[in-house]
Amino acid sequence: MPKMGAIGEKVDLESDEEIPFSSSAATNKVEALDFEMVHLPSRPVMANSWIARHIGIRAVRSIYIVLLKAKINMLLPFGPLAILLHYVTGKHGWVFFFSLLGIIPLAERLGYATEQLAFYTGPTVGGLLNATFGNATEMIISIYALKNGMIRVVQQSLLGSILSNMLLVLGCAFFSGGIVHYNKVQVFNKSAAVVNSGLLLMAVMGIMFPAVLHFTHTEVHFGKSELALSRFSSCIMLVAYASYLFFQLRSHRSLYNPINEEGDNDEDCDEDEIPEITHWEAIGWLSVLTVWVSILSGYLVDAIQGASDSFNIPVAFISVILLPIVGNAAEHASAIMFAMKDKLDITLGVAIGSSTQISMFVIPFCVVVGWIMGEQMDLNFQLFETATLFITVLVVAFMLQEGTSNYFKGLMLILCYLIVAASFFVHVDPSNDAN
Repeated sequence: MPKMGAIGEKVDLESDEEIPFSSSAATNKVEALDFEMVHLPSRPVMANSWIARHIGIRAVRSIYIVLLKAKINMLLPFGPLAILLHYVTGKHGWVFFFSLLGIIPLAERLGYATEQLAFYTGPTVGGLLNATFGNATEMIISIYALKNGMIRVVQQSLLGSILSNMLLVLGCAFFSGGIVHYNKVQVFNKSAAVVNSGLLLMAVMGIMFPAVLHFTHTEVHFGKSELALSRFSSCIMLVAYASYLFFQLRSHRSLYNPINEEGDNDEDCDEDEIPEITHWEAIGWLSVLTVWVSILSGYLVDAIQGASDSFNIPVAFISVILLPIVGNAAEHASAIMFAMKDKLDITLGVAIGSSTQISMFVIPFCVVVGWIMGEQMDLNFQLFETATLFITVLVVAFMLQEGTSNYFKGLMLILCYLIVAASFFVHVDPSNDAN
């Protein structure tokens, strides 16, 4: 009887467990059943412990890869040091200098996180995200300056960002990519470059007409028509940029597909390049790094006047040349990195895409925000600055029309930027005293 009872119990157990395990292909059902009977009460505890351990390992690994692995991160402590000096000593020259050093590694890590995210989103969205996160600093600085009535600083820094992206960032990217890939001609999507060039020319049109209206003294209502035209043009430019995003991301996505490289090159890329962090980790790091860059940029702006007095450098030169170089450090690092890896479509999405976003979105957005704040922010960037922007857009449009890149094109763009920098160094801003 005890033996038959044991057999019957075993049969009942097997029949009861057939339903959960009916879809399994397990061969040793008795051994699996014994394991389940022994460990079933602790499965939730084990699952929670495993999840917690896995999340902890992923977090530590992600921190190591992003913050500790790269040697350039040795400059990270200069950021907190700049903030400390701001409150302890008040020496704006040193605060300005150490803020520059502290932003450099953050910019490089922004480019790295964007590159990791581009593995999951593709080059078009990846370039757009990089331009957006890179320009977040400029937007925060501009709104901060607008609240303090520093309209001229807003105009000069945003203009300098466009010039820096189109000449310095793109030039360094073309030059670095051309040196690394010396024996081949680098190619990119010419159709996408032409569309961006057209948008930049439209931005020049929107910025030029208020300046021409002002300097020809042909306003219907002096001092009011220029501001009204700027606000109307800004709304039109925002609509155009929204339409461009729909065109780029939805209706004509195939137009922005990267140029197919050689088969061997693709195989090498597939074998060598795999993402090191997940897409959610990349998004999280992009957000954290952007916030930290924005915080440091705020202290950088506060130290501009003191740095100008300490280093005997004009404020206009700092606003147009030095400040945009720091603000565009993320685009600068990532554009060069992508060009050296022969990913010119992402490079153009970063450099030219960032210029397009500033000219067609950030500048009109600041005009609208100033309108809401009651500040008379307009599109009259003065005659000298407007002419500089117009010539720059023409030069870059001619460089992009062939759809190819080499180190000589990059060198020419860099030399053009040096001419622009020298011009602003000897230029006296007529509106600097007023703002």
